[in-house]
Amino acid sequence: MVISTSRRSRIEPFHAMDVLAEANRLRQQGVDVISMAVGQPSGPAPAAVREAASAALARGQIGYTDALGIAALRRAIASHYGEHYGVEVLPARVVVTTGSSAAFNLAFLAIFDVGDRVAITSPGYPAYRNILAALGLEAVEIELGEEGYLTADLLEEAHRAAPLAGILFASPANPTGAVIPKVELGRILERTRALGIAAISDEIYHRLSYAAPDVTALAFGDDAVVINSFSKYYCMTGWRIGWMVVPEELVRPIERLQQSLYISAPELSQLAACEAFGATAELESIKDTYRQSRAMLLRRLPELGFRIAAPMDGAFYAYCDVSAHTNDSMEFARRMIAEAHVAATPGHDFDVANGNRFMRFSYAGSVREIETAMQRLGDWLR
Repeated sequence: MVISTSRRSRIEPFHAMDVLAEANRLRQQGVDVISMAVGQPSGPAPAAVREAASAALARGQIGYTDALGIAALRRAIASHYGEHYGVEVLPARVVVTTGSSAAFNLAFLAIFDVGDRVAITSPGYPAYRNILAALGLEAVEIELGEEGYLTADLLEEAHRAAPLAGILFASPANPTGAVIPKVELGRILERTRALGIAAISDEIYHRLSYAAPDVTALAFGDDAVVINSFSKYYCMTGWRIGWMVVPEELVRPIERLQQSLYISAPELSQLAACEAFGATAELESIKDTYRQSRAMLLRRLPELGFRIAAPMDGAFYAYCDVSAHTNDSMEFARRMIAEAHVAATPGHDFDVANGNRFMRFSYAGSVREIETAMQRLGDWLR
């Protein structure tokens, strides 16, 4: 019997991961490749996090937890909102997830029905589009203007064209690093309420803002779903641990889904993550390296003919217009890794319509690596 694939599985590959795989293949052959392709911090998880994991392993009792997460971590996350944002969040509204990826699945399944139209931004994180498609939802892409972030007016314009069930936005954003200003974020959430659109705020790059303090969607009310993760600022990508803050009426539906889809987030990662919020000094030191690399790229990328396409106010990405060199960023990325030994992500991941002219450079690596990568690109382009 030949098993045919479903329509829902026929989604685009995540080209950033394909680029990373090629970089790893070349490294195994002894080639010194610098990867600026994926958003993975180069720093280790905080010492206290690793020590807590080691102690838990020594006890040897690692198993299932409550589907919503262990109580200590839910309390720590809720406290974080009071300490970092000045916003009160009840631990009962916190759901611990297997990374932010599981949180998106849970949110989409709990809120939307098959065929619903959910808006995302373009350029934007490709997994949004792919997860929506895999779940039988229609992704409506809102093309961003020169400011590089979603506005209430752009949202309303998309809704008028054909009614939306929801909107998912990120601030700071992947791939651009653009941040929605506080006033505009408030306008977006007012508009979603007025139009009856469910709002999901991806805040996984919070604490990685360089121009203004973080603002959570929860500052404007309790009706938005907020998704965050320990992967980025907290340097815990492989631990697969994230969280959601959801309206009270969604807690039980999401708990039921979690029980069947994931049972629970890994207990080892949950126990370790309890210590992450106390490691600010260590994590801010790592953030300082991003700040140095960001300043360097703001200068060097335009010198190389890569026009920065949106303000790099957060995260650790530079999204560049490379049309001065190519009209095929996929081929350009292949040549760059093969000839210059620098890996970056073609824009097709983030913008199906116009991504051929763009590339994303991650500066999550060390300052020395980023400096060397810029030197290699300069030599290659000459």
